[in-house]
Amino acid sequence: MTTTVELTRFRVSSEHATDLIAARGGMIADFQTDRDGFLGAKLIQLSDGEWLDIVEWRSPADFAASRTKGGNLPGIRAFFALIDELVSTEEGTLR
Repeated sequence: MTTTVELTRFRVSSEHATDLIAARGGMIADFQTDRDGFLGAKLIQLSDGEWLDIVEWRSPADFAASRTKGGNLPGIRAFFALIDELVSTEEGTLR
């Protein structure tokens, strides 16, 4: 079985890093209840205020459907609001 992987790299100011981690649980809970095909996610802190979010989806269609919803729920909005800059986003396949 293949899995679709979303790779999102973004920047967060150092004063909001703790808030980002605290908001993560609400975002994951909203994804679990509202996003069909959501399999899980990992958040990686990189250097210089950059972060990498690795999200696994059952299929490309599930990932696409999630993107159309954006920050539609409070937990997702709270997490997204802490992001200062989107660096890149990519889609791949885990084999």
